[in-house]
Formats: sequence, structure tokens, C-alpha cells
Amino acid sequence: MTRHVLVLGGARSGKTAFGESLALRSGSTPAYLATAEVLDGEMRDRVASHQAGRAGQFATIEEPLALSKTLLKAARSHDVILVDCLTLWITNLLVSGDNVAAQVEKLGQTLGQLQDTRIILVSNEVGLGIVPDNAMARTFRDLAGSAHQRLAEICDDVYFVVAGLPMTLKGEPPIPTMGRTQ
Repeated sequence: MTRHVLVLGGARSGKTAFGESLALRSGSTPAYLATAEVLDGEMRDRVASHQAGRAGQFATIEEPLALSKTLLKAARSHDVILVDCLTLWITNLLVSGDNVAAQVEKLGQTLGQLQDTRIILVSNEVGLGIVPDNAMARTFRDLAGSAHQRLAEICDDVYFVVAGLPMTLKGEPPIPTMGRTQ
């Protein structure tokens, strides 16, 4: 049985680099499932930079909304899939008017079906700061926190990354790596 992973951390904490190193050590056919939508030039530059940094290491799949369906399809040809990131996916669902809680539950069910493919979920921990000043931001923070709690129940390993250093919250400690993957 494959161990699914949840990697949490703040912005620029090193969580994606850590997730990538786990993925590259976990399988021979890794895929990078990106949930970001390119809506402006700055985001286009960020995406291009990320893609250049992992060139030749991952197959790239882009899907902003239909995460469960895309994971099931990608699992047919990949033994490890890195999802980056859940908070962008939650944002996309929220803006589209989709039921975030229902989609998180569907993702949990999908993880239960994927026993031969390791799924590594990367997400921003947004609940450590001040209470947001507007209703939509508070709703987002609450939905992200609930999603993290639900997925942490399901995943075998949960890590929190600070300053590039992973802390084990649940499961097996990560194998130390030499340097970054990017």
C-alpha cells in the first residue's frame, strides 16, 4: 500500500522543494499536477520559472478544478503525483462557486482508491496569522483549515516545512536530502 503525504508550510517556506524531493525519491514516473491558473504576466513568469526548475524530472499536468478526476486519470501512468497546491485549488473552487467541502471529501475518497500511486499534496498553511479583515478571506482561511484537517486524517505522512526544514507531524520522518531539488 502506498503512503499518501500532506506537506504544509507558509509562502516560500520550501514546501514545494521538499515535496519535489519526496516525489523524485518515491517513484520512477513522477507527475507534477499544477492547480494554478495563469491570469497575469507575473503569474506566467512564476509558472515558467517553476517549470524550468523541474524540466525533465516530472511530467506536467495542469488542472485548476477537477482534481479528483485528474488524479484518477494520471494514476494510470504515474507511480507518484505531486499536487501543487491545494490552496490554489481551494481558491479556484471558491471563485467558481463550487462546494469546497464536497470537493475535499471527494479528494479524500479518491486518495483511498489510489493504492498503487503515491500522492503528495502541497498546501499553504494560512491559519497562523491574524484574522482576515473581509468575509471572503475568512471563508477561504476556514475552508483551507478544514481541508487540511480532513486530509491530515487521511494521509499517512504529514509534514510542516519552515525555512526549508521539514517537521514530521504524523508518520515517518523524511529521509534527509543533500541540497535542494531546484
